[in-house]
Order: sequence, then C-alpha cells, then structure tokens
Amino acid sequence: MKRFFIVLSFLFLIIPLFPALSIAQDSLPELNPFTGNTIVPDDGGDGFFQALRTKFIEGGPIFMSIIALTLILGLAFCLERIIYLQLAKINTKKFIPAVEALLENGDLEGAKKLAQDTRGPVASIYYQALLREDESVDVIDKSISAYGSVQVGLLEKNLSWITLFIAMAPSLGFLGTVVGMVQAFDNIELFGDINPTIVAGGMKVALITTVGGLIVALILQFFYNFILVKIESIVGQMEDSSIRILDSIIQYRKNRAHGLS
Repeated sequence: MKRFFIVLSFLFLIIPLFPALSIAQDSLPELNPFTGNTIVPDDGGDGFFQALRTKFIEGGPIFMSIIALTLILGLAFCLERIIYLQLAKINTKKFIPAVEALLENGDLEGAKKLAQDTRGPVASIYYQALLREDESVDVIDKSISAYGSVQVGLLEKNLSWITLFIAMAPSLGFLGTVVGMVQAFDNIELFGDINPTIVAGGMKVALITTVGGLIVALILQFFYNFILVKIESIVGQMEDSSIRILDSIIQYRKNRAHGLS
C-alpha cells in the first residue's frame, strides 16, 4: 500500500511536466541571433500559465526542465511522507483510555488485541509493552525506548532525499546563472560589441534559472518544515504514551495482586 501511494503521488506530480517539456522541445530551434536566447512564439494566450510557459522557455529548456524535475521529485517524497504520517497519527484521547479501561478490568488479552489492531507507532509501543507485561519495569522501559527509536527512524525515513532536493534546486539555479553569464560573454566575443541587447539574452537566462531554483527550494522547504511539525507531534504522543503505559501496567499488576489476595 505504501509503494502504491509513492507511485501514485509521483505520477500525479510528473504529469504536468510533460506539456512544458513538449513546448520546450518545439521551441528549441528558434534562436535569436543577437542574444542567443530562445524565441517564444506568441499564440495569443495570456494569463499566469502563458507567462510561466514563456519564462520556462526563456530560461533554457535544459536547465529549467532539470529544476522542474527536482521540484516534482521533491514534492513526491513530501507527499509520500505526509500520507505516511497522516496514517501513523491516531486519536490517542480515545485509544489510551480504551486500553486503560481494559487493563483496569483485568482484560490483558483484550488490551493486546486492541493495540495490535490499531495502526501507528503509539499503538505499536503499547503492544510491545503489553507483550512484556510479566517482565520487570526496567525491562519494559528499555524495550519501549528501543522500539520507540525504531519508530522515530521510520517516521523520518526519506527526509534526507527532501533535504537533498532543497539543496539541489538553488545550486542548479546558480549553475544556470553561470551558464547564462558564459552565453553573454560568448555573444560579446561573437559580435565584438558590448551592446545591451547582446548581453541581455544571457543575463535573462541567468536570472530566470536563479529565480526558478530559489522558488523550488522555498516550496520544498515549506513542506519539509510541515513534515517536521507532524513528526514532532507524533513523537510527543509516543513519549506521553510511553509514560502512561508503564503506569497502566503497574496499576494492572497491583489490581491483579489484590485480586489474588
């Protein structure tokens, strides 16, 4: 199921790229002989998407396509993490009292079954603790800590890829800046004149690729921080539940001892 969500999110994000790439490929042969920049055909369209299409082509199809692909891959990983974290979060205000009620009634197996059938790291921690109910409190505490570390690792999975794309986007933009400057100097060398029109083409490529890379980095950074907030929320639930399950097990043992006596 998790792989299905990853593939679905990737396809959902990559489909919009195809029209842009098609437009870019169709426009590649049309170059301005003075600026070296791609000429964008005017088809009468207007609005945001037309302006976006124009800037995409003017920035250079190769670099802008790579930057767009960076955005799509980064968003795919972000969407996968958001879906995973959303599925991992449960209503602890209902789950924890339900387990505590079962333990108060002496139904240890019922509490185990409820924890096993509930998704998420909080329920998994409860299940691992209940499985070791007959062990000492120190053993249960260590088991909860070890298993909690594993769950945190699962929550933070693929975050390194998102940070990679956040770092790549502005780097690709700056690389496009250098390429645009090289184009500007090539045009100066070709025509033997420092005419603003000649230099403008390379400068436009430099600025557009830089803006594109920074925008992609900002978008991915927003989603990355959003994901971190959700992870912190779940980790907080895990820490609270770890304390409460230990208290519940201790109380369960006391109730059982009083019942036997």
